[in-house]
Amino acid sequence: MVIAKKVLKRAEEFFQLEASGGIVLIAASAVALVIANVGLGPLYDAILQAPFSIIVGPLAIEKNVLLIVNDGLMAIFFLLVGLEIKREFLDGELSSRSQAMLPAIAAVGGMAVPAGIYAFIAWGDPVALSGWAIPAATDIAFALGILALVGSRAPLSLKVLLTAIAIFDDLGAIIIIALFYTSDLSLLSLLVAGASLIGLAILNRMNVRQLTPYILIGLVLWVAVLKSGVHATLAGVTLAMFIPLGGGDEKDGDEPLRYLEHMLHPWVAYGVLPVFGFCNAGVSFAGLGLEVLTHPVTLGVAHGLVIGKQIGIFGSIWLSIKTGLAKLPDGADWRQIYGVSALCGIGFTMSLFIGGLAFSDPSYAAPVRLGVLGGSVISALLGYLVLTVGRDPVPDRKTA
Repeated sequence: MVIAKKVLKRAEEFFQLEASGGIVLIAASAVALVIANVGLGPLYDAILQAPFSIIVGPLAIEKNVLLIVNDGLMAIFFLLVGLEIKREFLDGELSSRSQAMLPAIAAVGGMAVPAGIYAFIAWGDPVALSGWAIPAATDIAFALGILALVGSRAPLSLKVLLTAIAIFDDLGAIIIIALFYTSDLSLLSLLVAGASLIGLAILNRMNVRQLTPYILIGLVLWVAVLKSGVHATLAGVTLAMFIPLGGGDEKDGDEPLRYLEHMLHPWVAYGVLPVFGFCNAGVSFAGLGLEVLTHPVTLGVAHGLVIGKQIGIFGSIWLSIKTGLAKLPDGADWRQIYGVSALCGIGFTMSLFIGGLAFSDPSYAAPVRLGVLGGSVISALLGYLVLTVGRDPVPDRKTA
C-alpha cells in the first residue's frame, strides 16, 4: 500500500511537469523504433495494417488502424490546435499586431527556407518533390518539452516566442494540407460538409454555449470531410473556429472554448500524440543501405529541418529586429534566439503526418521517417546545448 502511494505520487509529480507530454511522446516513439528493429517489425506492420470498420446503417468507414489514427485521432489534435489558434488571436499573445508581427515573420521564414532547401535537393525527382512541405512543420509538444528542460536558463519570453511561432507554423500547415494534399473531391460529401458549417454558424450566431450540439455537428462534418477527398483533420480545425470564446467564468460554462481546450489537452498530450508517434515512428533499420541514407527525401527533410529552420527563423527574426519591424523579446539574447530557431527544427509528429499525406507509395515511408527522425533529434540536441551549455540558472527571473 505504501509502495502504491509512492508510485502514484511520483506519477502525479511527473504529469505536472511541463515537459511530461514531450517525454511520453518521445518514449512512445522510441518503443516503436525498438519493436521495429528487434524482430517484431512484421507484427508491428500487421497491427497497423489491420482493417478497422465503423458501420452505422448505410454509412461505412473502412480504414486500417494506421489511417484511423492519422485521419481520426489527429482530427482531435487539430481541433485542439484550432482552439489554441483562435484563443491566441482573440484573447492571447497574438491579439495585437505588435505581438503577432515577430512570430508571424519568423514562421513564414521557417516554412519557406526549409521547403526551398528540400526542393533544391529533390529537384531531379518529381515524385520526391511532392514532399516539399515535410520539413516546414514544427512539433510544438516536442519543442516545448525540450525548452522546459532548459528551465531557468531561458526567460519566459522565449517560451512565448516559440509557442507563437509554432501556432503560425500550424496555421501554415493547415493551409498547405487544404491546398496541396487534397485528393479527388466528392460533391455530395462537400454539400453535407457545407450544411454542417451552416449549422455550426447558426449555433455560434445564436450564442449557444453548450458544447454537445457543436460536437454532434462536428462529427457529421468529420465524416463528410473524410468522404469528400479533403483531409479529415481539417474538420477539427474548422469546428474549432465556431466554438465560442466567451467572456465569463470557465467553470460556469460561459467559456466553452477554454473549457474544451483544457479538457482535450491531457488526452492529446498523453494519448493522441503518443499513439500517433508509436504508429508512425517505427522504421526498421535492417537492410537500410546507402540508397536510403542518400535518398533525396531523406536528405531534403533532414537538411530542411536542421539547416532550413535555423536559417529561416533566425534570419527572419534578425532582419525584423534590425529593420525596426519588431524588437528582441524581453530578457532574451541572440544566442537564445538561435537556440529556439534550432528547436523549431523538431518536425517529428507534424512532419511525419505531412509525409504520410505527400506519398502514397510505401517505398517512401523509410526515407520520410529517417529524415524526420534524424533531423528532429539533431535539432533537439543542438537547441538544448545552445540554450544550456555555459549558462547558469537565473533564480530571480520568470522561466520557461
